[in-house]
Amino acid sequence: MPKNESLKKILVLGSGAIKIGEAGEFDYSGSQCLKAIHEDGLKSVLINPNIATIQTDTRFADKVYLQPVTPKYVESVIESERPDSIMLSYGGQTALNCGVKLDEMGILQKYDVKVLGTQIPGIMATEDRQKFKDNMQKCGVPVLKSKTVHTFEDAKKVAEELGYPVIVRVAYTLGGKGGGVAHNEIELHEIAERGIAASLVGQILVEEYIGHWKQIEYEVMQDYGGNNVIVCNMENVLSMKVHTGDNIVVAPSQTINNHEYHTLRSAAIRATKHVGIVGECNIQYALDSDSDRYVAIEINPRLSRSSALASKATGYPLAYMSAKIGLGYSLPELVNRITKSTTACFEPALDYIVCKHPRWDFEKFELVNRKLGVTMKSVGEVMAVGRTFEESLQKAIRMLDIGKDGLVLNRENGQKFDVEDIEDHLQHHDDFILYFVAAALKKGITVQKIYDLSSIDPWFIEKIKNIVETEEKLKQNELEKPLLQEAKKLGFSDNQIARAKDMQSAEVRKIRKDYNIVPSVKQIDTLAAEWPAKT
Repeated sequence: MPKNESLKKILVLGSGAIKIGEAGEFDYSGSQCLKAIHEDGLKSVLINPNIATIQTDTRFADKVYLQPVTPKYVESVIESERPDSIMLSYGGQTALNCGVKLDEMGILQKYDVKVLGTQIPGIMATEDRQKFKDNMQKCGVPVLKSKTVHTFEDAKKVAEELGYPVIVRVAYTLGGKGGGVAHNEIELHEIAERGIAASLVGQILVEEYIGHWKQIEYEVMQDYGGNNVIVCNMENVLSMKVHTGDNIVVAPSQTINNHEYHTLRSAAIRATKHVGIVGECNIQYALDSDSDRYVAIEINPRLSRSSALASKATGYPLAYMSAKIGLGYSLPELVNRITKSTTACFEPALDYIVCKHPRWDFEKFELVNRKLGVTMKSVGEVMAVGRTFEESLQKAIRMLDIGKDGLVLNRENGQKFDVEDIEDHLQHHDDFILYFVAAALKKGITVQKIYDLSSIDPWFIEKIKNIVETEEKLKQNELEKPLLQEAKKLGFSDNQIARAKDMQSAEVRKIRKDYNIVPSVKQIDTLAAEWPAKT
């Protein structure tokens, strides 16, 4: 299907101020959207009050309004500019909620403004918790035992039916805002009141708690004709106890088998077709590998943090392609901008591992609880690419700018923990959870015991064990070429190796260069060198 020739001027809603859960990823997606619009010779109008963004630069939109993304101000811009269409998927939850309100108030109908991409019913089918549950059941995708409520009294009844603990999720929010895990009635009262106040429609979902299950995500692209492609699947290292925004995430998934992968893939395609996604969406699952049971947790009918990660990890420009689909193009018509010879229907292939690590800033907030849960607390994230999980993880830690060179062999901070302290931290995750996994291994705690306490898959624990064992090898053995190569493949920096050998990093660098062990640069080409890259 070619571009919709009736389009002349498009209004794009930004995400507004930078805040936890809505940050630079929406500036990135909005910029890509405006770029796609400009390439087709169409006029664009942007509403975003945040001047500290790339998308508000005059290079992107034809006209920028630095006004709040609320129905009142958006209507005034629509009245003045008279756009023929609007895009809601590039400004996070703020833009989606505003679009739903504009539709409910009849403003879009009044000015004959068409929604491009996923339509309002599709947005409501995923954002309204009860409608989401009903739609998943209709298309054969399982969901958790749960019930939507609008008052604490009703929430209390549901919790008593399900049994504590229960998890509370809030409709029309992101970053887990207002939600939480309630272990008793007192906690439920606090979370329910907070969640109802935070919801656009005063609705919360009370569901059974599955904190020990795996957390898996799929990024799906679908056009108006129903053609779709799975761009990327990702796995959270920490379990469902922790919000994906506060989770260490790897792409592609490492611990699910072929049957599990294709089961979740098929469910993602069924779900996106059923709710009518047009463009890009993110679907999140909880998976219990012991029983082979899975459930859909939510669908985000918009560009998200995970979308930005998937774009960078695969080289597939999700926001750009999603905008082109919104303009009327089909997936077979869109060309891969890296290979120049394949279309957007080709699913990316990854011959490397990407690791996303959150960045917290708890030091600036002395009274904040460092425990991680279902409400997002991180203020940013980094992404690292490597040939092994160990390499990408240690690279990511170095990039966090928190004074650490990797998972082990960092500067001593004087803190000592006994086995009881370590086991407590393994059960109740905070921002140092992986360091406590390493500490537990050094104390001789078994992989199985760490898994039982933390719900971190044994595969990841074994990889951390590789790092711990290599640290010991570096301390106990001469720095021969095979050992140095092994350490480098596991992501050890010259600084870390120098601490292990009580040397200067410059000495390690000289030895490494004498062995001809030097860095190499690889290209993310989307198709694992199956087709030549032309960028």
